[in-house]
Amino acid sequence: MLDILPLILDTLELGFIYAIMALGVFISFRTLNTPDLTVDGSFVTGSAVSIVFTLIGLPFCGVMLSFIAGMVAGCLTALISTKLKVTALLSGILMMLALYSINLRIMSKPNLPLGKTDKTIFSFVDGLKIQLANGAGKTTTLPLGRILIAFVAFAIVLILLLLFLKTKLGLGLRATGDNEAMVRASGVDTDKMKIIGMALSNGLVALSGGILAQYSKLSDINMGTGMVVIGLASVIIGEVVFGTSNIVRRLVAVGLGAVVYRAIYAIAIQLGMESSDLKLVSAVIVLIALFAPTVKGKIKIGGKV
Repeated sequence: MLDILPLILDTLELGFIYAIMALGVFISFRTLNTPDLTVDGSFVTGSAVSIVFTLIGLPFCGVMLSFIAGMVAGCLTALISTKLKVTALLSGILMMLALYSINLRIMSKPNLPLGKTDKTIFSFVDGLKIQLANGAGKTTTLPLGRILIAFVAFAIVLILLLLFLKTKLGLGLRATGDNEAMVRASGVDTDKMKIIGMALSNGLVALSGGILAQYSKLSDINMGTGMVVIGLASVIIGEVVFGTSNIVRRLVAVGLGAVVYRAIYAIAIQLGMESSDLKLVSAVIVLIALFAPTVKGKIKIGGKV
């Protein structure tokens, strides 16, 4: 049992970090009902900004600025869509392509490690550890600092997002995704709602990327590949497994969905799958997650009959 505890901790740490990204994807795909492919680029933007500022000794500043950088990217995507009348899908693709070059400019090279720099948002709690012993006298030391930071970051984002979505502006944002024509007829500027929503969505995605970069002490130009798929899978898994009865439950479900996704990913690695097969694993997870609601609905219908 003690041997798998480090693996469980790693899964939870990464799960909570990716949960922030999943909340961002939830805003665009579920709240605004908009397919946004900017995610793959803004995730790297957040990691690049975070690493650059960490290298000069400002890790917390790097995390905050990664959120702002992501919001700028989301604003630009929304502006292309709303003002230039380009479809949302194409707007996201164009911004994702543009961010590839921008991210390279930020990092100056495709791969930017922290190197000997150990001052990150996680380094301040490195001393927080616990020792566990089994009956045979074997002990295992578990670092609890990183999971604490990851969980606190996710909890703060979750609470602030929940409070925002219950404000008048947040309700307008949710209504825009549900029925844009009705909201527009009520005198609400739906373009403004879309810009705010896309900015918030990509801000959270970039924040997740910024935290992950300091967690892994690395920013890579390709680390955002497939993030929109991972985020969407987390959203769907959370909704299917944990339910969507109200907004609080939906947000918590999205976060837990990311943890479940990382757990499945970790199991695949433990089963000996090659790293080259992990993209296939991601695709299968998403396919199952997409198909699960249909199966669940048929089971309910069959039960009533």
